[in-house]
Amino acid sequence: MTPRPKGVYHIAAFSWYAFVVMTLAAKDGEELPPGIFVYGGPWKYLTFLNLLLQMLFFGLAAVSDLQDGKNLNNTLNRCTDLIFSVFAFPVGMFVVVLFWAIFAYDRELVYPATIDAFLPPWINHAMHTFVLPLLLGEILLQPHAYPQTKNALATLGVVGIGYLFWILWVYFSAGIWVYPLLGHFSAVGLLGFFCFNMSVVTLLYLLGDKLNSSVWKNRLHQY
Repeated sequence: MTPRPKGVYHIAAFSWYAFVVMTLAAKDGEELPPGIFVYGGPWKYLTFLNLLLQMLFFGLAAVSDLQDGKNLNNTLNRCTDLIFSVFAFPVGMFVVVLFWAIFAYDRELVYPATIDAFLPPWINHAMHTFVLPLLLGEILLQPHAYPQTKNALATLGVVGIGYLFWILWVYFSAGIWVYPLLGHFSAVGLLGFFCFNMSVVTLLYLLGDKLNSSVWKNRLHQY
């Protein structure tokens, strides 16, 4: 794949995520459904954090494309490889898979119907659907060097624990669960649900590694 289409793809994806994030930020001044932005605003939602993560990755990838052939490019390539392999792909896929699985079972547990009057359907799909094809497009467009699996999973684990503590902090500070589903669990159930989620993220990381190696098996290297 030549640099030109790759650069266009990265710029387009970055612009899309920037547009979605700015659209959500503009909603902050409107009348909100009860509890949606209480304590922590959108920063308590993994969906919103994932949008920022995807925007960061595609933004850095676009800059790396522009720096092609310069010394800075090697550092940027390693940085974008790390962000994509360890964070952007597994976390982005996790948001899509888990959201729609719970939504199909009972949307009130994760995305109450009252939100529909505040966020139009296209924003829902921008946050929870379009992430998947953009990530798969990146897999097909450019190879990424994956770190050692044990290091990647350890990093994901630390980030996962950090987000769990953030969720608990919001609950004990404001008395609300980030997602209604969490209020149905006991302490043991919540721990089990967290372990299950980390298992899913682990499988998605391994899936990304497998897809990447399958598509680019002749051009891969690990660090």
